[in-house]
Amino acid sequence: MLHHHVLAVMLALASLPLQAASYTIDPRHTQGVLSWNHLGFSNPTAQFSLVQGALQFDPANPAASTVRATIALTHLHTGVPELDDYLRDPVFFDVAQFPTVTFKSSKVETAGAPNRLKVGGDLTVRGVTKPVMLEVTVNKIGSDPRYSELTMAGFEATAVLKRSDFGMGKYVDLVSDEIRIRITCQAIESNAYAKHLQADAARAVKDAAEKALLAKNAAADAEDAEKDAAQQAAFAKYAAENTGMAGQAAENTSATMDGMEKKQ
Repeated sequence: MLHHHVLAVMLALASLPLQAASYTIDPRHTQGVLSWNHLGFSNPTAQFSLVQGALQFDPANPAASTVRATIALTHLHTGVPELDDYLRDPVFFDVAQFPTVTFKSSKVETAGAPNRLKVGGDLTVRGVTKPVMLEVTVNKIGSDPRYSELTMAGFEATAVLKRSDFGMGKYVDLVSDEIRIRITCQAIESNAYAKHLQADAARAVKDAAEKALLAKNAAADAEDAEKDAAQQAAFAKYAAENTGMAGQAAENTSATMDGMEKKQ
């Protein structure tokens, strides 16, 4: 049993790159969930879906790692509009005055396994800053299978807070003071990510230029078609006028011949 445990630890270590790297949090694949107890009957949740920030991660020396993150409370949702409004109210998060929550790490240490960490830092909610400890699991570090030039890092983090510590103590006798937080985070190595975004932007500019050229050509084609239609209309008018003149000439000729016959 011990042999299997040692082997698992060695494999986990081998799977992690040894070099330190700077990462940018990918907001498209990062989100968090808050949960609390309601009257002892249920455990509702709220999800925050816009998390931005950066981290420096050194698997060989976790103590040198850092993380900072900003959570936009304007993107906090429960799935119940009435409850969303209530959480944004001054009684709780007071989103109008304090639209973001921030976290800045102050220490990182290992937690008994190669992929387990404890990350301590300062959490600021409603203008109140308190120390918190996150229990972190390193899910995976490696290349994105879709874009081999991108190195990705994935983490899970959990914590338990008291909302009353941040000035949100109303109804603690009915709704739990303890709030459980779970965050899943995907981050991308910053330098490669910047180059990737630049390449995406260049492709977007190229696509826009191609679309603009197509639109210009389409406009030119439409102008040519309009000219052709005008010319065809002019020809039709000319033909109609000539047909009318020919008809009138025929009538005049017929009348002249009739007159000559009568004289004879």
